[in-house]
Amino acid sequence: TRQSPARCADAAARHALIERACALGVPRDYARTRRLRLQREPKRPVPIGPDIRQREQWLIPPAARAFAAMRAAAARDGIELQVVSAFRSIEYQLGIIRRKLERGQSMQQILRVSAAPGYSEHHSGRALDVTAPGFAALEEEFENSPAFAWLKKHARRFGFHLSYPRKNRHGIAYEPWHWCWKSR
Repeated sequence: TRQSPARCADAAARHALIERACALGVPRDYARTRRLRLQREPKRPVPIGPDIRQREQWLIPPAARAFAAMRAAAARDGIELQVVSAFRSIEYQLGIIRRKLERGQSMQQILRVSAAPGYSEHHSGRALDVTAPGFAALEEEFENSPAFAWLKKHARRFGFHLSYPRKNRHGIAYEPWHWCWKSR
């Protein structure tokens, strides 16, 4: 069996990582001002196959089943959905923030395109970023793809929704590639 990805063991570990993010410059009122809730990491995510870089990706079991069904339905319609990323731990998110700071980005710039550690839907094991052949990963141009048009029309049927449309209430940049599963 494939080893599950690293995750926070408990609330104290999660709190320590969020404190480290605040020490890097994440505002303490981030959750309130962005209207985001703390995301719990899943106990037992399941593998959904490799991403575009051949790294294993993970979702919670019901989201994984829904994604498999959605991907198969898209394929029947001639649409290939490629995974860019799925589950991401709070610690991994902290590393993303740290690397962006090291490259000279301001915290304000970073939080415009990345949720702060603890608040990313990726932590829940319900969210994934997708792309399609011929389209750059994590770029707005994905909205011009047949895959995006298919998702807009069919994703809800499988329990997925676009989390960050244009001018969303969270103040996060438009992400046509980011879809989250919600139980119905």
